[in-house]
Amino acid sequence: MKLAKRMERLGTETAFEVLAKAKKLEAEGKKIIHLEIGEPDFDTPENISNAAIDALKKGFTHYNPSPGLPELRQTIADYMSKTRGLNFTSDEVVVMPGGKPVMFYAILAIVEEEDEVIYPNPGFPIYESMINFIGAKAVPIPLKEEKGFAFDIEDFKKLVTDRTKMVILNTPHNPTGGVLTKDDILQIAEVIKDKDIWVLSDEIYSRLIFEGEHFSIASVDGFKDRTIILDGYSKYYAMTGWRAGFGVMNKEIAPHIAKLVTNSVSCTNTFVQKACIEALTGPQDSVDKMREEFRARREIIVDGLNSIPGFSCVMPHGAFYSFPNITKTGYKSKELQDHLLYQAGVASLAGTSFGAYGEGYLRFSYANSRENIKEAIKKIKEVL
Repeated sequence: MKLAKRMERLGTETAFEVLAKAKKLEAEGKKIIHLEIGEPDFDTPENISNAAIDALKKGFTHYNPSPGLPELRQTIADYMSKTRGLNFTSDEVVVMPGGKPVMFYAILAIVEEEDEVIYPNPGFPIYESMINFIGAKAVPIPLKEEKGFAFDIEDFKKLVTDRTKMVILNTPHNPTGGVLTKDDILQIAEVIKDKDIWVLSDEIYSRLIFEGEHFSIASVDGFKDRTIILDGYSKYYAMTGWRAGFGVMNKEIAPHIAKLVTNSVSCTNTFVQKACIEALTGPQDSVDKMREEFRARREIIVDGLNSIPGFSCVMPHGAFYSFPNITKTGYKSKELQDHLLYQAGVASLAGTSFGAYGEGYLRFSYANSRENIKEAIKKIKEVL
C-alpha cells in the first residue's frame, strides 16, 4: 500500500519515542529515572476529578457543540480577560481536545501552500511538522543561549518577507525554559505591525513563570484580532491525559476553526469540559504549590547539571525544563541522550529533538521528585 506523499512531511514528538525505549528497559528490570517527558508528576486536583465523576453520573456523556459547551467558553473568556487584561467574549473561544489541535487547525485554516511560517528553533517539534505537512515553508529562527533563548530581533527582521503568513511564539518556552519579556514581545510586534501576518501564541506554560509576569502579544495595540492564543489545563492542573485545551481568537475566524473541529473530532469530551469549568473556577492553591515545587527543583537540577564536567546550564525562567549545553563533553546530542539512557538509566531528550539548532544541548524535565533529580545527577557523573 502506498501512502499519500504528504505523510513523508509529517514529523513526530521524540519524547514519546524515548519514553517507549525507557519503558522497554524498565520491563527488562532496569531502573530508569524519567526526565524526558513533559508532564507534571502530580495528580490532578481532587476537586477537578470529582467534577468529572459528578458530570458522568449526571449524564454528560453525549455530543456537545463543536466549539465547546457554552458555559465553559464563557468561563474561559472570563479567565482570559482577567489574566491577559483584555476583554474576551465566549464567541472568541474554541474548546479542543488538547493544545496540539490549536496549532494544527490554526495553521491549516490560515496558511496556504508555499506561504512562510516563522517558528522558534529549538522549539516544540509539532510546529515544524504541521507547517511542513500542509506544504508551507517552515522558517526557523534560531534561539541563542547568549540571548537567553529569546528572539534575536535583528535575525527576526531578516526572516520576515512578503510571503510570511504567520509567526509562532512560545513563552515560557519548551524546551529551553526561556521567557520572552514584555520588551522582547514589543520589539517583535514592532517588526510586523504593518504587515498582514498572524501570530500563533503558545502560552500553555504562562502560569509557570518564576521571575516577572507573563505578557501576551495579544495585549499589544492592534494584535488582539490577529493573534490566536493557545492555552489549556495540562501543565497547571496535571491534566495531560484529559486532553483538554482551547484557542482564543477573533470571532471572525473562530467559526472556521470550529468547523475543523466538526470535521475531525466532532467535539471535545463533554464530562471533561465540565471538569475544566471546575479547574478554572475552583481553588487555585494547587497551581501555586506546584509552581513553588518546580522552582525548588529548578535550583537543584541547574546546580547539579553545572557540577557535571562538560555541562553548562543557564537558569530557566519558566515551564519545567532545563536545557544544558553539552558541547564540551565531546558528545553529539543524540549520542549523549542514548548513552545516558542505556548506561546511566537517565532518560533525557537530545536538543535535536526540537530542531537542528538544538544540537549541542539536552533537555531535562524537572517534573520529577527532588530525590530522583539528585540521583540522576549522580548517575550522569558516574558514567561521564
